[in-house]
Amino acid sequence: MTTKPILQANALSRKYQQPDTELSVLDGINLDINRGETLAINGVSGSGKTTLLNLLGGLDDPSAGSVHVCGTDWNDLDTSARAAWRNQHIGFVYQFHHLLGEFSALENVALPCLIGGASVAAARNRASKLLARVGLGERLNHQPAALSGGERQRVAIARALVTEPSVVLMDEPTGNLDPTTAA
Repeated sequence: MTTKPILQANALSRKYQQPDTELSVLDGINLDINRGETLAINGVSGSGKTTLLNLLGGLDDPSAGSVHVCGTDWNDLDTSARAAWRNQHIGFVYQFHHLLGEFSALENVALPCLIGGASVAAARNRASKLLARVGLGERLNHQPAALSGGERQRVAIARALVTEPSVVLMDEPTGNLDPTTAA
């Protein structure tokens, strides 16, 4: 029995229009990732890694080609449906944590669950369990400004995992972590 890839890119390209030229960042990328598979993309700064992740996660539109997540083509979804699909199926860990400064660590992690329709109690419970798992069980009520860079990144990792997404996309997720915590 053959299963469809959980994440699939077909002839994916991304070009940016510059004042006097067109800059091709990605050209004809084909990619199949199956459930449970891990893939690392390495490259020099400016080679298109973040652009590729943004396309795979439906945060940006390709110039050509398509991306399917759990069998659904991003191109077939309007902005609202795409946001709902992303909330259900994609967890993101950005190069910079992008936490909401006015919210506690617990609230930052619980937010994707709340957006997805979970009750406040269920969202808080899932968030506190994940924060404990990443070593921040004692820092639940701290706002990002009261956390170190590594702690903020661990909050971001917990936030990406809290909805139990089908796919987790990470852009240099361990850059702010010490080697032991990164491992």
